[in-house]
Amino acid sequence: MSDFLVLQHIGCEDLGTIEQAMIHRGISYRYVRLFDGDPLPEDIKNYSGLIILGGPMNVYEEDVYPYLKDEDILIKEAVKRRIPVLGICLGGQLIAKATGAKVNKGAKKEIGWYDLLLTPGGKADKVFKNSPERLTVFQWHGDTFDIPSDATLLAGSVLFPNQAFRIGDNIYGLQFHLEVTQKMISRWINEYKDELSSLDYIDPEKIIKDTDKYIKTLSQHAELFYNRFFPS
Repeated sequence: MSDFLVLQHIGCEDLGTIEQAMIHRGISYRYVRLFDGDPLPEDIKNYSGLIILGGPMNVYEEDVYPYLKDEDILIKEAVKRRIPVLGICLGGQLIAKATGAKVNKGAKKEIGWYDLLLTPGGKADKVFKNSPERLTVFQWHGDTFDIPSDATLLAGSVLFPNQAFRIGDNIYGLQFHLEVTQKMISRWINEYKDELSSLDYIDPEKIIKDTDKYIKTLSQHAELFYNRFFPS
């Protein structure tokens, strides 16, 4: 059995559909609930993979969230060891930062369902290669990352051209949320209602309707991703 370490930054952003994918494949995992004060392991050598989940904080808020500094060290070690690493939203930004790329605020927040376009690198990538060139995915972010110098750009959107990258064979940073379920999205709308109310161009009711429309297809594409990402 493979033992993955999972870094969680807030209670409402968990593994989602990744959890059942791992259970189905006999892959064990251990959450480090950073928001509850769980300590990070001193190194990654006892784990076969690393997953870094999303959260409302920014990678450059290390003074407010000191554990971000320790995460940076751990991610650098995981990248050096070339074990499978998956970063989602904040997690993708943390991988980008740890590998020398800039992370900064975008022009506007991207929240809800948006089209994602695969690049030529994405269409040739082992986990995306059988996916359609245009996917509708769920987004909830305001920051964006540059692509690390040794990475391949895999996908982009109109508002944020850098949406996914791969380093080596098995290190993936995603800006979008592949892991969401309908229940998770409803919880986020409630959890982050103050953020939504401050954005006059975001309609929570539209997000709910679009979720009914797109969630099944996203889950199918997520399963294809998991089939190719996780060690067999």
